[in-house]
Amino acid sequence: MKFKRICGLLTAFAICTAACVPMLADKGEPVLHAAADEWCFAGETCDPLHDTSRDIQKEGVGNPLNFGERNTPADASTAEIRAINHKMTVQEVKYALYKEIDEHWDLISTRLGQPDREKMYALFLGLGSRESTLGEGKIGSDHETAYEDGWGVNSAHAYGTLQTAVTAFKDCDPKFMPEDNVPEMYQYSFTESNFYDCIISNHMGIRKILHFAEICINEQGMNDYQVIRNSLKGFNTGWCTKAEDDGAYSTYADEICAMAQFYYYEGHLYDNVFTWTSANGEKINKYRTPDRWDWWGDGVPSMAPIVEKQETTTSTTTTTTTTTTTVSSTTSTTSNPPISITLYGDANCDSTVDMSDIVLIMQSLANPNKYDINGTDEHCITLQGKANADVDLASNGVTSNDALRIQEYLLHKIESLEPEKA
Repeated sequence: MKFKRICGLLTAFAICTAACVPMLADKGEPVLHAAADEWCFAGETCDPLHDTSRDIQKEGVGNPLNFGERNTPADASTAEIRAINHKMTVQEVKYALYKEIDEHWDLISTRLGQPDREKMYALFLGLGSRESTLGEGKIGSDHETAYEDGWGVNSAHAYGTLQTAVTAFKDCDPKFMPEDNVPEMYQYSFTESNFYDCIISNHMGIRKILHFAEICINEQGMNDYQVIRNSLKGFNTGWCTKAEDDGAYSTYADEICAMAQFYYYEGHLYDNVFTWTSANGEKINKYRTPDRWDWWGDGVPSMAPIVEKQETTTSTTTTTTTTTTTVSSTTSTTSNPPISITLYGDANCDSTVDMSDIVLIMQSLANPNKYDINGTDEHCITLQGKANADVDLASNGVTSNDALRIQEYLLHKIESLEPEKA
């Protein structure tokens, strides 16, 4: 963590220097503009990418860049993946974060006790600013630390906007503490293709925060803002126990809160402007107050289950018989006929079983309004997809156990998804 902090200071110095010395940019690349009198932010203001008529609190920004479950092809080399991430603008880095927040909004909002979606956006911008300076306007989400010991050797080995550590992933070094307490969000395996993909990195970073939130609520008995404050502490140190000394929070969790308010109140949620740790100026210093966490509000963090909303449909047939003297009406209700399996595990009905089926299952569980049957997303799961996805006979209906079983099949741990061949 000292290494990260030094890097942050060097970054701040470089950006501050840029405020005094004109920067030469390659053709086609924007020049960053820092506030020379304050040296507390840089980047360019610009129009939002999303439809500003949207109700952000209810709908989110709507994924205007059409990010998928990955930012890069699964079969791309590490160099190719990083090159794609490297080209992202600060604005694109921000919207990539919002895509994951929106996708799991009900879960994140419930666990962290925050009903204001834009405050949640701002919080994760603060975290990204503390960890990677949102790419500093020149490296996108291509930021890696603590890799010197080798691939996945150091528990602090991290990548991406949030600097998501290897410990967040499934199948990392077994000596690391497992993070298997967030079943509502899919836990990707520790592979280079997953670790270096910026969308997956964001997903796993958010999941890591919720991992610590569960410990804060269930094991530490915390409530109100202390859940997110100590979850951030856990994200940084690996331990989310409440500290008696506020010094344990001052340079990380509390600094994230201050930077979050900069984005929220100064109007920089949707543009290319960014700030950084230890930035010095009135526009950021005014949020570094002893009561800064009052901004988070008095929401109640909860481990309440995120209920999958089932929609039951019935078809009604009305038969009317008429004579010259009487009219009788008969109403009968018929149920949908059983759906035949087209391909076990093919949740998205594309005639192939792959990682995208696992992702759709987890999306339908975590965000049913959008991805369950009749959800608002055009790629939501269908009745046929649900029938195909129900491959774990030990559980009733489609659950995370079905996603796990498909993963085991893709990893060749089981030979078939068909019950009679299992």
